[in-house]
Amino acid sequence: MTIIEEHRTEIRSGNVQYQITVVTRTGAAEQQRVVVTVGGEGPGGELVAEGRLELDSTAVPAVAELLGGSLLAFSGGAGGGRRRTGQRAAQQGRPWTEEMDAELERRWLAGDPVGDLARDFERTPGGIRARLPRVGCDPEKPGNHLPMPPSLREEPGGDEF
Repeated sequence: MTIIEEHRTEIRSGNVQYQITVVTRTGAAEQQRVVVTVGGEGPGGELVAEGRLELDSTAVPAVAELLGGSLLAFSGGAGGGRRRTGQRAAQQGRPWTEEMDAELERRWLAGDPVGDLARDFERTPGGIRARLPRVGCDPEKPGNHLPMPPSLREEPGGDEF
């Protein structure tokens, strides 16, 4: 006896309608197989996506991760945000020390780019940009401090009336 399970998904992206069908087949003498069929049609009915992939069910998780990551990388990450790869910066989420803050400020004022700082501090570029204002640096203007707020500026002429 063969058991068939099927899952269909349709989604519209812009003017293109995509369909994905996943079918599993299990027979008494065979391993469970998964067949993935992909199709997509443009507004005039023209074919924009077509394919079929058949694999052993035990390979599905690895192939799904590999395919998803490969397609995102190929597309430049477009279409709904970035996926985490499982690797994160070694110091991400850890507290900053006074020494690290001083080094970040010194290097930013020296003109080091965000990417180099992120690599050297083992942080993400977003983490570096978020930390810069906390050490008084302008994240929008490399090599510059933030302007001092009026409440901290000395009044010209001091206490004279």
